[in-house]
Amino acid sequence: MKIITGSMSKIQQGSAVFQYLATVSGTLNIITSGMHYGWPSSALPKLLSNSSSISVTDNQGSWMAVMPLLGSVLGSLIVGSTVDIFGRKRTILISSLPYFAAWIMVAFARSVLLIYVARFIAGVADGWIFTAMPIYVAEISDPRIRGLLGSGVSVCWIFGILLINIVGNYLDITLAALVSSTLPLACIATFIFMPESPYYLLMRGNHEEAKKNLQKLRGLQDVDSEIMRIEQALKDQTNKSGKFLDLFTNKDNRKAVFVMLILRGAQQMSGTTAVTFYAQSIFIQAENQLSSELASIIYFSVQVTLSCFCSSIVDKAGRRPLLITSITGSAIFLFIEGIYFYLKNCTVLDISAFGLVPIIGLIGFVIIFSLGMQTIPILMLGEIFSPNVKAFALCFADIYFSVIATIVSKFFQIMKDSFGMHAPFFAFSCSCVIGLVLIVLFVPETKGQTLEDIQIYLKGNKNQTNEE
Repeated sequence: MKIITGSMSKIQQGSAVFQYLATVSGTLNIITSGMHYGWPSSALPKLLSNSSSISVTDNQGSWMAVMPLLGSVLGSLIVGSTVDIFGRKRTILISSLPYFAAWIMVAFARSVLLIYVARFIAGVADGWIFTAMPIYVAEISDPRIRGLLGSGVSVCWIFGILLINIVGNYLDITLAALVSSTLPLACIATFIFMPESPYYLLMRGNHEEAKKNLQKLRGLQDVDSEIMRIEQALKDQTNKSGKFLDLFTNKDNRKAVFVMLILRGAQQMSGTTAVTFYAQSIFIQAENQLSSELASIIYFSVQVTLSCFCSSIVDKAGRRPLLITSITGSAIFLFIEGIYFYLKNCTVLDISAFGLVPIIGLIGFVIIFSLGMQTIPILMLGEIFSPNVKAFALCFADIYFSVIATIVSKFFQIMKDSFGMHAPFFAFSCSCVIGLVLIVLFVPETKGQTLEDIQIYLKGNKNQTNEE
């Protein structure tokens, strides 16, 4: 399914320096979010050990892991009605404060309850940043590099997971948290100088400021044609109501919501968040030749590298081919992982000679998963929704993500404890097969299209052509 229009030829060449700077600065908080999500991988083994100053059970550890997902629901509910009032830029800046507070609380926590509270607060900030940042990046980006910048949000999140695994493995919990707390402060210090989204400014009737910011973002003085195009698109949208229920009562919005449900559902039902939370625990159970700490660092290093590669090719290869390849390969590697743990735990076969299989299987999974399923679902969140419902849509998307990821993470813990490590991997593999079918049938290609072109396609314009 490919959207074909002639809009791209009207966009002039300029400088994208400020688009890159704004994205890099804003994603410092995305890195912080990734560090909070990746924290259990290195911290839980320490907390569960006999030498821990805080007594933590396996069940409490699992709730520590998923607590940011629960907080994200509250954060998303708040930001859904405020991101169009305070703006994308202010929301991103404000999210730095709870991230910083959460790290300080973790650093000096002496009880399980305080860690719960700290990670819940971090989750609230996640709801804000993962609503505001994809919108901001999509709205400031030239269509030629929107895929690169948009998928960079996921890359930075994964980098944060890698970073906390490195920091957390070599520093104690207190010092690691204090080091991590510097990132949200760096975001405030740099992002405050970045331009607000021209879309948001035009929505608020600030034409002059919007034009000034667009000139800065495009590196051009003549942006009148793009301003007119955005104003016309906003006018078309604001003539309609912009309420949460419009996501479901409007046919075009329902299509976009359905695409979002497929992409984020398939992404999380693969078990990626559960694997992130329990990476070291998985490698400990595998009993291979590498230390669990080193294996987890290798795992997340590969994930960052391949996510960067996906970001660099997504505007050339397209969204659909990468998604299809990614989820197909993920199903295969997850199945291999399940086979290994089944043979190890449920049979009398001696598989000691195959000790590297779980590492190879998980790294194979993360390689192929990072080629599409890791980055593209978040990228497309900023592309497929119309401006008048985009804030509500990303709020709903983040709540949906949090609920699914929480369920999957608890499912992983319950299944591995009740039936063995193989059970959740077989379930995740089957989920990928179902996701593959839905992506092939219903997810459109948005490569190289303006946000307005994508809305025309979702309206079912007969002049659009669907093709692979």
